Amino acid sequence: MSNARVNRESRAGRTAAMALMLLLAIYFLLPIYFLIVAATKPQGDLATTNGLAFSHFNLFDNLRVLFTRSDGIFGRWAVNTVIYAVLGAAVGTLISALCGYALAKFRFRGREFLFSVILGGVLVPTTALALPLFLLFSATGIVNTYLAVFLPSIVSPFGVYLARIFANAAVPQELIESARLDGAGEFRTFFSVSFKLMTPALVTIFLFQFVAIWNNFFLPMVMLQKESLFPITLGLYQWNGQTARAPLLQQSVITGSLVSIVPVIVVFILLQRFWRTGLAAGSLK
Repeated sequence: MSNARVNRESRAGRTAAMALMLLLAIYFLLPIYFLIVAATKPQGDLATTNGLAFSHFNLFDNLRVLFTRSDGIFGRWAVNTVIYAVLGAAVGTLISALCGYALAKFRFRGREFLFSVILGGVLVPTTALALPLFLLFSATGIVNTYLAVFLPSIVSPFGVYLARIFANAAVPQELIESARLDGAGEFRTFFSVSFKLMTPALVTIFLFQFVAIWNNFFLPMVMLQKESLFPITLGLYQWNGQTARAPLLQQSVITGSLVSIVPVIVVFILLQRFWRTGLAAGSLK
């Protein structure tokens, strides 16, 4: 009798958990569904039809207008975003890996204090650093250039923190000592041995960096004035601010928003095997 009661309670708990997860999934996916529906509609149907119901399918015409508007500036924004996000995330991941590995595997004076400072950097909101960075870059003359967005993007205290945890978990000290006994230098040991063992974790760090840079808005808004240097986020924000006097821009903003989330979804799908492993390693540690 007690076993039957336990089984009923277990089934009830699983049912409640699944119902809650279903509600959360609907809550999070509903905006994406709305965006997909709105991107397929002609401009005139946006205000005259149900926002969650399809009407006349006009997606391809909307895409054509999006990529030809203002001499194809959206394509330039997309290229800029890829440069900022992919290159920035790759360089940032390498820097985080090197720093985290050094903090995990080397003993030196001030190591724990340095790590505490890095943890403190995790707590500082990025928006609070925008003005100091603007003043610093103004003094060095790199405001309104690619470097003004790229350089801050490659520094990630949280990435260093994760890299240290993953290096401790994935790289045995005995393996490092064996490589040193074979005559390998520190950099060769890192890139030939440790880097491969840390790959799933580094993919996780790369994804965190990639998404953060791809969605970055405030820093480009502070640093950039040239429209040709804008990322997608800032470009769509500029268009959205012009919809009051140019209503036809509304459809391009919606379609551009849909286009902007596709690369993030694709990257997550392609790399999901690695980042799942990396997250599991971090949780176990």
